[in-house]
Amino acid sequence: MAGGRFRELLKKYGKVAVGVHFSVSAVSVTGLYVAIKNNVDVESMLEKVGLGSVEQPQSNPEMNDGSEVPAAKKRNRTAELAASSGGALALAFLCNKALLPVRVPITIGLTPPIARFLARRQIVKNSV
Repeated sequence: MAGGRFRELLKKYGKVAVGVHFSVSAVSVTGLYVAIKNNVDVESMLEKVGLGSVEQPQSNPEMNDGSEVPAAKKRNRTAELAASSGGALALAFLCNKALLPVRVPITIGLTPPIARFLARRQIVKNSV
């Protein structure tokens, strides 16, 4: 499990692992924010990765039988949130939270080489 490996990484590398994790998170939030501000439909992107939300059918006001709206007429909730004050940043943080299962393996993979690099430069003590 990645959670156990992440804890071991924190014990072994300490501050370096925390720094790498926060750096990966900062890059993730920044990239998501830029994507949202450029009108990327984050909801459909998360669905492609398998992290999408439960679809709720919307009723069409022209039809009283409660049928679903065609795909072309569905609301883009990402654009609505991004247009609101602070909505883009909030949405970027929420998406970042949803991508934790992607960020943890990246942190696990990047921490050892970064720790070795910093130890060679004598920036941190050798943690290996």
